Amino acid sequence: MIHTRICDLLGIVHPIVLGGMGGATSAPLVAAVSNSGGLGTLGTVGLSGAQLRSEVEAIRRATAKPFGTNHLLFEVDEERLSVTLETRPAVASFAWARPDQDLRSYFQRAHDAGCKVMHMAGEVSEARRAADAGADVIVAQGTEAGGHVGWMASMPLVPMVVKAVAPLPVLAAGGIADGRGLAAALALGADGVLVGTRMMATHESPIHPNFKQAIVKSDGHDTMLTEIPDIASGRVWPGAMARALRNAFIERWAGREWALRRDYRAAGKAILEARKNGDADNASLLIGQDAGLIDSVKPAGEIIERMIAEAEEIIKDRLNKLVGH
Repeated sequence: MIHTRICDLLGIVHPIVLGGMGGATSAPLVAAVSNSGGLGTLGTVGLSGAQLRSEVEAIRRATAKPFGTNHLLFEVDEERLSVTLETRPAVASFAWARPDQDLRSYFQRAHDAGCKVMHMAGEVSEARRAADAGADVIVAQGTEAGGHVGWMASMPLVPMVVKAVAPLPVLAAGGIADGRGLAAALALGADGVLVGTRMMATHESPIHPNFKQAIVKSDGHDTMLTEIPDIASGRVWPGAMARALRNAFIERWAGREWALRRDYRAAGKAILEARKNGDADNASLLIGQDAGLIDSVKPAGEIIERMIAEAEEIIKDRLNKLVGH
């Protein structure tokens, strides 16, 4: 069994955390990850306070294990945050703060509610900022990840963050879909991993089955960093690009971002309709480069079990044989 500090800190068996992806997480997926020994995390974006409370109640009906909720700080919704503080999940997770925001005030409120605080950073300076503000866990997110990311890849970022925020535990995120990624993250000094795209292609994931198959079909090379999904949604993420599948929607506007800014309302309406209809060509599908490592849709528990077994095999067998005795 792979046991790290993050297991003790969060009260979990395996050092694997579900990314709190807005629109791509739900009570069944969160509970499945937690019941399998990881930490399930619910994305709160797009939920009303009442919907968030309902999801938390559904998670608690499905599992007695620890779980978390994730909040975007640059557009933090006080109603959703209040529900999190009232319902007291094991972890309050945060990401994407504006430079002028006071992280300490949010972290302290979460601590006062009895939550551990996790904060995601794509740069060393942001990781230090969160550590100084009182975070319990830092997530070092590389640009390989799906969704909103920075510019540095996980291989250099993770050890840089580990060193910068020591002795705080660090989770590696971005490009991790199997036990090889977990073993590599541990070798880089992380205490575990945060997994997103791999968990989108699960039986329990709430995304449309066509989107799950698009992930399976992707070779990872067909993702790109772009501003197109954010322009179409009319949102500005502070310092982020979006990694998305280069489908017909992206191709339609690539190099014509100026036109999309003019017509973004119509484009935004069109991608919402495509999402509802399961149209993977014309929806905004934010997935990571690790889609190239995903060849099937599986239960979340099976993925976690296989990740742990594969990482153990690599560490005990293959790597051990490379060291002279």
